[in-house]
Amino acid sequence: MRGGGGHYGENSGSTREFISHAGAGASAGAIAATFVCPLDVIKTRLQVHGLSPGHKGSIIITSLRNITKTEGLRGLYRGLSPTIIALLPNWAVYFTVYERLKGMLHKDDDWSDQLSTGANMIAAAGAGIATSITTNPLWVVKTRLQTQGMRPDVVPYKSVLSALSRITHEEGLRGLYSGIVPSLMGISHVAIQFPAYENMKCYMAKRDNTTVDKLSPGSVAIASSVSKVAASIITYPHEVVRARLQEQGQAGNRKARYGGMIDCLKKVYQHEGFPDSWNEFYHRTRNAPILSRNRVIREQKRE
Repeated sequence: MRGGGGHYGENSGSTREFISHAGAGASAGAIAATFVCPLDVIKTRLQVHGLSPGHKGSIIITSLRNITKTEGLRGLYRGLSPTIIALLPNWAVYFTVYERLKGMLHKDDDWSDQLSTGANMIAAAGAGIATSITTNPLWVVKTRLQTQGMRPDVVPYKSVLSALSRITHEEGLRGLYSGIVPSLMGISHVAIQFPAYENMKCYMAKRDNTTVDKLSPGSVAIASSVSKVAASIITYPHEVVRARLQEQGQAGNRKARYGGMIDCLKKVYQHEGFPDSWNEFYHRTRNAPILSRNRVIREQKRE
């Protein structure tokens, strides 16, 4: 077979390799998600609710103490279940579509050359779109479980299945796919990260006069880290918008605060400003409180 199959089907398209890639990605993701879950809970809450007016000290340490005090150790691991459940289908869909698209984008007469940056971006974006559409309901549940401890006035979800059932019953398909538009916009993250990752590996291989598959673990780690950080910084605002749209349905019958992605962007910018919309990212990466004086004043006025 050529085109969609070709050498791709002969070299890397076997079912065993798909399962191997998906399993490896899911396993590594599960381990990482478990270790960083407390930080992920803090990040999501900051994205949705922002910082308290007049906050002082380390946001991470303060948040960890507050969550442990009010919700116990369990509060630090809210949202871990849907994250782990979503990992296998997430990586299975991603790797399958990504490799298939790479195979389709290869020239029929030359399978030895690396794909161009543009072709890699198309493959990564297509795989990201398929993954977002497939797993979005589970990420909605994750966001709501992580933030429901800050909404004492609503009936909490008891489990992942309970959350999926209630969202379907109370909000319908729209609730399960809340935040899907900024999620799709965020595909630019993987479209930046994976091509950058592969190009960095090729550069390192040429520099070290070796092949990509023989790069040292240190070189691979550097390429992975740099590409991830660069993509995260560039695309971070979409995460704030996505989290707020996914969470607002948990308020029950209250009128939605945001009418959609554009409305959310406008309101975040108007009420919190451009610099403040990036605060959560800097808190996570620099472990330092960043809160503009103007925002404190605005919050106090609204109260």
